[in-house]
Amino acid sequence: MFSADDPLPFAPQRILIAGVSGSGKTTFARRVGAVLSLPTYELDALHHGPGWTPRAGFLDDVRAFAASDTWVSEWQYTSKGVNDVLPPRADLVVWLDYPDRVVRARLWRRTLGRSILRRELWNGNREPTLWRLAMTTAPEENVLRWQTQTLGRWRELMPGYEGRFPHLAIVRLRHPRETDRWLDAMRAACE
Repeated sequence: MFSADDPLPFAPQRILIAGVSGSGKTTFARRVGAVLSLPTYELDALHHGPGWTPRAGFLDDVRAFAASDTWVSEWQYTSKGVNDVLPPRADLVVWLDYPDRVVRARLWRRTLGRSILRRELWNGNREPTLWRLAMTTAPEENVLRWQTQTLGRWRELMPGYEGRFPHLAIVRLRHPRETDRWLDAMRAACE
């Protein structure tokens, strides 16, 4: 496993960004894609159809971009078949393993902003209103509760994934400052 300051021995071409909800996977995937000139694929946009219903073609879309030579995407939807498609094709995982207080604050800010502004996310979907969030107890319908339920998930799963996907280089970033430092190093390596 690599840290923020360890140089990679190769130029990554297929990158997964791992982390709990609120860690900034999607934003960071876009940043990495821009720095390395790699196409970025957002799994939430591929997964959620109108009315938050799962799209029937989700896994086919994931297979299609995974078959290409270069990409960046988030590592999520592991129970929906993604683990059979993306990790075997990826060559690098960047794990955003931030302190719980950091990801909690980020998710609250993001959720409140989306809820108040009623900004469209994917396929006509919007974050629930604050009232609905307060009244919804099911984690799969409330991202704040989902994060609480899954906060330590990657710390539990990553050792097993290291064994299951030994070809994957894993960079573990423990704070947003490390993430910025790592991305700056990648930018410098590309110049």
